[in-house]
Amino acid sequence: MSSPSALGIVHPQSMHFPTPLILQSGAQLAGYTLMYETYGTLNAARSNAVLVCHALNASHHVAGAYDDGDAKSVGWWDNMVGPGKPLDTDRFFVIGVNNLGSCFGSTGPMHDNPATGKPYGADFPVVTVEDWVNAQARLADALGIEQFAAVMGGSLGGMQALAWSMLYPQRLRHCVVIASTAKLSAQNIAFNDVARQSILTDPDFHGGDFYAHGVVPKNGLRVARMVGHITYLSDDDMAEKFGRDLRAGEYQFGFGVDFEIESYLRYQGDKFSEYFDANTYLLITKALDYFDPAARFGGDLTKTLAQTDAQTQFLLASFTTDWRFAPERSREIVQALVNNKRRVTYAEIDAPHGHDAFLLEDPRYLGVVRAYYERVWGDLNQAGGGAA
Repeated sequence: MSSPSALGIVHPQSMHFPTPLILQSGAQLAGYTLMYETYGTLNAARSNAVLVCHALNASHHVAGAYDDGDAKSVGWWDNMVGPGKPLDTDRFFVIGVNNLGSCFGSTGPMHDNPATGKPYGADFPVVTVEDWVNAQARLADALGIEQFAAVMGGSLGGMQALAWSMLYPQRLRHCVVIASTAKLSAQNIAFNDVARQSILTDPDFHGGDFYAHGVVPKNGLRVARMVGHITYLSDDDMAEKFGRDLRAGEYQFGFGVDFEIESYLRYQGDKFSEYFDANTYLLITKALDYFDPAARFGGDLTKTLAQTDAQTQFLLASFTTDWRFAPERSREIVQALVNNKRRVTYAEIDAPHGHDAFLLEDPRYLGVVRAYYERVWGDLNQAGGGAA
């Protein structure tokens, strides 16, 4: 096929780690595999690498396309990553990693538990953002990357980037956090729990061991996705796209699909239930809930971000209509970094698309990121590490 991506055809890779990983919960994974993809060329100094961390339902497939004849196989952030894109692969060596617990190749609930020879299912341990970052650091070690030019992510990926700046402060020069937060609000936790309950109460869930029954808790996954998708869109965006438009032009006086917005949400739910794993959904939303690095500092974000390195620079971006991770949450991080005298660039972008804006085409947003990576490239060249 002719790929619509400027990167062209890309290929996933995997790496197995036999050394046990001790998790934040105290549990451990005896051994695990991470799926990842790379784009661009690592320079001789191994200093031009950028790690891209993914959000809830994404994966290691950040950009490019697969040679499978499917036009939909383009990576989830292909508008951001590639030759000539804001994160330019003619300059940077970009790495996308699939997190532990996922259903896209890295070790997760669908894989066999070596202790039983059967799929982990509900026995897969709860993982946290910090666990993911520790696993990513091991991959960086294996690839010979001592320090990233930048670590970047949006939403849940932004939490990982922020965690990198505190857990491994010497191992990144720049931290790019987009449409994210230092902790979920009670409202966000509530939405996540409603989504999880829809899965947990699906008769086909079987306590997480539905694989053995040859079924999938599709109804639960559908509702979970519908709930989540509502939070990703803004009221204005939904009004513009759907308003109160009726599918049949008039009320049907029943409980089927009357409104276009209902049809859209059910379509999204149906599609999601075909490819996403229910146990993975539970794990990832719990990781979202648990992320709160300031908790051990009495909630003081300034003390928390004092763990970052004085040389690390930050870009934060938020979107005015994002009510899931509102701009106020990004401003809190910015203020805490300023209190620590860190170099911070902040952009609050007036975009109508809600939380999903971080994935979409917006010239102002992409322009901000492009300009920031010009700075990253300039810093790299000044340090003598820009040449491939």
